[in-house]
Amino acid sequence: MAAKSESLATDPGPVLVIERVFDAPRELVFNCWNQPEHFGRWNGPQGFTTTILTWEPHQGGSYRMHMHGPDGQDHWQQGVFVEIVPPERIVRTFSWADTEGRTKRPETLLTVTFEDIGHRTKLTLRQAVFESVAARDAHHGGWSGSLEKFAGYLATL
Repeated sequence: MAAKSESLATDPGPVLVIERVFDAPRELVFNCWNQPEHFGRWNGPQGFTTTILTWEPHQGGSYRMHMHGPDGQDHWQQGVFVEIVPPERIVRTFSWADTEGRTKRPETLLTVTFEDIGHRTKLTLRQAVFESVAARDAHHGGWSGSLEKFAGYLATL
């Protein structure tokens, strides 16, 4: 089970910061975020399934995924990998898109860092800048659910 420390950014801007500690080594946690065969198994809140359509984890490489919700709705995410520093950091753009890949909402920058704290890993997720506080808060709920699912997935490895 992962220890939790979540917070919305304290500054008034629409920035999301979530920190979690996972009972797994940093390399494993990093790989589960960087390798599509892992990422697709846990991404999305409970009840969501994710299909990776494109995943090119290198600077300038693109990704695109399809999430299917328990309510039957479909969601597409896409972006570009900006930086990958194994096993320390992944930076990528993030945007919601339609079925044809046209962006539906403003693009944000997602930075995930992985800190080794013994046989555990502190993960810090930072996503910015959102078009509104409401959009940030919606992402907080989605990421919180995904990270809960991620903790359960890590426990199976």
